[in-house]
Amino acid sequence: MDKKAIIDSLKDGLIVSCQAVPSEPHYMPGVVPMFARCAQWAGAAGLRIDTPDNVREVKAQVDLPVIGLWKIDRGIKDVYITPHFDAARQLWEAGAEIIAIQATNHRRDDGKLSYETITEVKERIPQALVFADIATAEDAKEAAARGADFVAPTMYGYVKAGTFTGPEIKDAPDYRLLRDIVDAVKGTGSMVIMEGKVATPEIAIQCLYMGAHAVVVGNAITRPHITAKRFARALDRYHNE
Repeated sequence: MDKKAIIDSLKDGLIVSCQAVPSEPHYMPGVVPMFARCAQWAGAAGLRIDTPDNVREVKAQVDLPVIGLWKIDRGIKDVYITPHFDAARQLWEAGAEIIAIQATNHRRDDGKLSYETITEVKERIPQALVFADIATAEDAKEAAARGADFVAPTMYGYVKAGTFTGPEIKDAPDYRLLRDIVDAVKGTGSMVIMEGKVATPEIAIQCLYMGAHAVVVGNAITRPHITAKRFARALDRYHNE
């Protein structure tokens, strides 16, 4: 599909984030493409996949647009989601039609702000769509100015070296942040995709109503231990968090 066809295919759709790392209890070889096949069976419009190897494996089995990202040195570096052009290039070569790039007010190893990766990808891989992982409305505005096709508050609550400082016990998005992001990119050509704490279909519909082009759901679908934790802590009246 060309860019417009991909954008249109995602409209009002579900994008399933299929991720697993060895430290998580649900990790096993082949789990990421299995999640991707489940998402396609369910009617998902797209996928969000980490690492070129996983992108390549998923694209061989599933015919859906893929948002590719590459988390490198999370917990060590301030910019860790597709932190440089070479990472973006490898995702593109693996088959990702959309490249997710951290777009926050943090500096890469070369001293440039992370937004610069958007500019580099737009110039050097013009066929790719760019998905900016932002934290604030100001980030969204900067990413849109640099030509990001999509902006999503994936990084909301995260600060230096991937440390999360937002409220841990929160089972719905920050709708005021979504409002501000939608307003920040209005008229720029960039589209908002809601990502983060979309835990139910009702929340997803609320996000579309507020102006999101599509929604990304990860934890509630592909991280069963996180979903189980939501139930356990609620039934325990939040005594054991």
